[in-house]
Amino acid sequence: MRFRLSPPGLPAFLISLILAGSAIATLYTQVAVVGHYVATHRFWVLAAAYAVLFLGVVVDGL
Repeated sequence: MRFRLSPPGLPAFLISLILAGSAIATLYTQVAVVGHYVATHRFWVLAAAYAVLFLGVVVDGL
């Protein structure tokens, strides 16, 4: 059984980049709009970013 991996599409990459960037940014700054939620759930937001990136690699066309 072989997995056929593909590079993630631009939307999946950008969504994961925004999620990971906002999670890391809350370590150092106060983000006004969603900063409180992201700061309290930083690990899960970062895990969601990597899950989106993983799905973009595994699912073709995502």
